[in-house]
Amino acid sequence: QVQLAESGGGLVQAGDSLRLACAASGRTFSIDTMGWFRQAPGKGREFVAAMRWAGGSTYYTDSVKGRFTISRDIAKNTVYLQMNSLKPEDTAVYYCAAARFYRANVMGANSYDYWGQGTQVTVSS
Repeated sequence: QVQLAESGGGLVQAGDSLRLACAASGRTFSIDTMGWFRQAPGKGREFVAAMRWAGGSTYYTDSVKGRFTISRDIAKNTVYLQMNSLKPEDTAVYYCAAARFYRANVMGANSYDYWGQGTQVTVSS
């Protein structure tokens, strides 16, 4: 089993930055991919970014390219999401996810086996 714990959410103004962190514990050696998803009120869970744990390949949804950066600290078993130039439409609960195996559809929520509890990000205009 793998446990994921997110941190770093909060209330910011448009244009501000936030950095989310997701610390993994348990059988972390089994992780292939870690990702970030978000869910706004009344909407489905949306892919944001992902990273292959070993090789470091990254993936982003179009709406955050150039603004968000996913990174990892292997020694700390932690993945980060640096969010710059935040917009009100970025407001959502952000979830960290981990996959035991590589799956071609890294943007699909069904590709992930473990989920964190989520952290709220609110961007005011």
